[in-house]
Amino acid sequence: MDTTSPAASEEGQALAVAAEALYLVNLMIVPGVGFIGIVWLWFTKRKNATALARCHLDQVFFASLWAGFLLIIANAAIIFLGGYQSANTWVVAILYFTTCHTTLIFFGAIGLARALAGKPYRFPLVGRPCDT
Repeated sequence: MDTTSPAASEEGQALAVAAEALYLVNLMIVPGVGFIGIVWLWFTKRKNATALARCHLDQVFFASLWAGFLLIIANAAIIFLGGYQSANTWVVAILYFTTCHTTLIFFGAIGLARALAGKPYRFPLVGRPCDT
């Protein structure tokens, strides 16, 4: 039985949608700025958020950390394979964007759809279990 009020439930859903939208903004539109928004929401809203909002906040926070880690790995591979002037740069960049980056965007789109529907979502591979 859900003990949260309808207003708290709507606020939690709005927070979940905002978190998922910021995740996509971070990956596709304004990298860094979206991440700052996610970090701010995670540190300021997570403790008092509904279970749904907390689930989505946790998912996008940790998925964003993984996305940053994968980007660092891709840059390290480029440097290791001859630097940014090498032909290998394009191979690594194309592989990264067609596999890692696109997959993270796809997971984010599914997460946004689930948040809009008021349902929890766990990112495959990188997500943590939710309490909902």
